Amino acid sequence: MCRNIRPLFNFEPPATEAEVRASALQFVRKVSGFAKPSQANAEAFERAVDEVAEAARNLISSLHSAVPPRDRETEAQKARERSRLRFG
Repeated sequence: MCRNIRPLFNFEPPATEAEVRASALQFVRKVSGFAKPSQANAEAFERAVDEVAEAARNLISSLHSAVPPRDRETEAQKARERSRLRFG
């Protein structure tokens, strides 16, 4: 599951709200052990996703970098090449 959490800082264009929320959801799923919580745990699960997403947004907005932003397509191409070399 954690492989789906991608770096979100220093990209052009910046991370979207959907990307931040997807990463928060993956993190909460991993920590809780639930892919989909029961009705009894749904409220706590959603609250945790909201809180983690807010923390991630705060972190991303407060970080600074001296290097130019990375290009998403270039980084995706590098990842595909690494995967091809690793898995054939």
